[in-house]
Amino acid sequence: QWQLVESGGGLVQPGGSLTLSCTSSGFILDGYTVGWFRQAPRGEREGISCIENSNSGGNTNYADSVKGRFTISRDNAANTVYLQMNSLKPEDTAIYYCAIAWKPNGRLPLGDYEYDEWGQGTQVTVSS
Repeated sequence: QWQLVESGGGLVQPGGSLTLSCTSSGFILDGYTVGWFRQAPRGEREGISCIENSNSGGNTNYADSVKGRFTISRDNAANTVYLQMNSLKPEDTAIYYCAIAWKPNGRLPLGDYEYDEWGQGTQVTVSS
């Protein structure tokens, strides 16, 4: 059974850091583009970062809202994609999801319609 699992969420103070992990079972993450998304209460789902598979170059993309603060990376030996989040702000509070795209139409997409399989999400709360 193919499954994506996010972990690493929690409560952090403004200015703090968290690292989210996305792992898979039933398939190898490095075969696909992996994206991170978030959805705040009463908000729409927002694509915030993605990373190509290694064969395509492992290039990355970021939404303007997180550029310079968040870093996406892969550890293929661990079959894991990470999202390092620094300088967190209250507006980063959301449920964070990872997803994979089988064959995205665009390169390094941040649109959720490009993604086919989704995890259940992990809550990130930024508050003092």
